[in-house]
Amino acid sequence: MNRKTLVLPAVVGLLAPVLAACGGSDDGSDAIVVGTTDQFIASQDNPAPLDPAIGYEAGVWNLLRQTVQTLTHIPRGGGEPVPEAAQSCTFTDTENESYRCTLRDGLTFADGTPVTPEDVKYSIQRVLDIKDESGPVGLLANIDTIETKGEREVVFHLKTPDATFPYKLATPAAGIVQKDKYGAKTPREGFEVDGSGPYTMKSEVKNNQIVKVVYTKNPKYKGDLKIRNNKVELRLFPDAAAMGKALDDKKIDMMTRNMSPEQAQDMLAKPKDGIKLTEIPGLAISYLAFNTEDPAVEDKAVRQAMAQVIDRGAIANKVYGSTAEPLYSLIPSGITSHTNSFFNKYGEPNVAEAGRTLQRAGINTPVKFTLHYTTDHYGPATKSEFETLAKQLNASGLFEVDIKGTPWDKFRPAQKKGEYAVFGMGWFPDFPDPDTYIAPFLDANNFLNSPYRSTEAQKSLIPQSRREADRSAATPAFEKLQDIVATDVPVLPVWQGKQYVASQDELSGVEYAVNSSADLQLWELGRGSV
Repeated sequence: MNRKTLVLPAVVGLLAPVLAACGGSDDGSDAIVVGTTDQFIASQDNPAPLDPAIGYEAGVWNLLRQTVQTLTHIPRGGGEPVPEAAQSCTFTDTENESYRCTLRDGLTFADGTPVTPEDVKYSIQRVLDIKDESGPVGLLANIDTIETKGEREVVFHLKTPDATFPYKLATPAAGIVQKDKYGAKTPREGFEVDGSGPYTMKSEVKNNQIVKVVYTKNPKYKGDLKIRNNKVELRLFPDAAAMGKALDDKKIDMMTRNMSPEQAQDMLAKPKDGIKLTEIPGLAISYLAFNTEDPAVEDKAVRQAMAQVIDRGAIANKVYGSTAEPLYSLIPSGITSHTNSFFNKYGEPNVAEAGRTLQRAGINTPVKFTLHYTTDHYGPATKSEFETLAKQLNASGLFEVDIKGTPWDKFRPAQKKGEYAVFGMGWFPDFPDPDTYIAPFLDANNFLNSPYRSTEAQKSLIPQSRREADRSAATPAFEKLQDIVATDVPVLPVWQGKQYVASQDELSGVEYAVNSSADLQLWELGRGSV
C-alpha cells in the first residue's frame, strides 16, 4: 500500500527527547543493502582517507562509526553521552577539567586482542601527534595529559574546563585503534579499518575508490549498542538518480546520502507502493566561507555586502523546496542558543544598503571573484544553488562573479591551502551541542584552516561557554559569538536542511538508522517488526 511520510519530533541535545520505538528483527539470512552517494577516494593529496586521525567528513565518520568503538556514544533518541566501550565515565572535579573512564571488563578488538587503557591513550595521542591540518585534531586539542591506571582506567586531564568533552569522546576522532595496525605518528593509508565496534568491515575497491563496503556483525563486540542485523552492505552510487533507480528495482533496501530535493518532493507528493519516506530532524547547514587574506574579500565590508545581497529564502525555495529553510546563523534553529544574528544585523536583502556598505569602505565595484563549489560531495542540487547565488550577486551590479565546480578530492586540498577566495561548504554537527557549530570555525586549529582570528572568541567566549555544565547557561556566550560572526562574516550561513530517508516497506529501524546529526547507525536496521 502507499505509505505516508513519517515525521519524527526533534531529537537534538537540549530539545525534547523521543520515546524509544520498537526495533526490527533480522533472521540473518541475507544482508541489508544501503545506498549512498558518498565517495571515498585515496589520492596523493589524501592517501589515508579512513584513518580516524585524518578523516573529518560526515561520510568518512559514517564508515568509521560501524567499526571503530568510542568510550561514549549518543544514545538512541539523543541526549547526553552514555558509556560505550567504557563501563562508566565521569568528571572527577567540579571544574570539568578531569574526566575518568573505566573500560568494560573483557573488552577486545575484533581479532581477540584485549583493549587496554594504553590502547585508548595511544589512539587519542596519535590524533594529537599527527595533527592533520584538515583532520579532527581540534576536537581533542584541549587534552593536556592522558593517564592510565591499572587494567581498565583512563583519565583525561584537560587544559581548560570543557563540559562538552564527553561528546567529543563519542566522535570517531576518539576511536580506539590497535597499535600494530595504526602507526603512532603516521596515518594508515588505504581503506582498511579495524576496531572493537559492532561490525568488522571489508571494502571493495576499484581504481583507488571504494565501490562497496560489507559490514559483518562482530561476535566479540561488547558495548552499549543493540545490533539488530548480522550483515549490512553499503553500496556507493555515482549520483542520486542511480541510487533511486536501485531502490525502485529493489536492489537496495534503503537510500541515504544524498537524496536529491526532487526525489524527496516527488515521494512526498506521490508515495510509491512498497516504499516509505522517513523524515528525520536535520541539523546540517550550508554556508559560504572566505579566505580572509585574499585581496578580493579581505575587507569585511565586501563580505558584509554579500550578506546584505544574498536572498536565502529564494535559494531555499527555488533550489531545495521543502527540504531546506533559510539560515541566519551558524547555529541552526532547533539547537539551544540559536539566534538570527545575520537577519538582526542586515534584515531582508537590500542592494542599496549593500552598495552603501561598499562605498563607505572605499571598495570599487563591481567586486570580482569566483564562487567555488564541490561537484560530488553535498548532493546534485549544489550546482543549481551556486548558479542562483551568482545570479543574485551579479544582478545587484555590485559584484561580478563566476562559479567553478571541482570534485571533492581536489576541492578540499585546494580549499585548505587557501587557493579559493570564496567557496561553499556544508557542515554536519560533530555532536548535539552549539559548540560544534562555533569552535570548528572560530577556534584554533579550525576546520577550514582559515586565517581569520577573533581574540574575543578564542580567548574569552569559547572557553566561557565550555565551563557551563548546564548547557543552557552558555547561551549568553553563544549569542555573542553568533553576533561576532555576523559582524566579521568569516563565514556566511545560507540554509539549513531537512533529512529524508527512503526505504523498502519491510525495513525496520529506519527512523533511528540516521540521527539528526546525520550519523549513520546501521545496527538499528532490521527486517520486519516486533
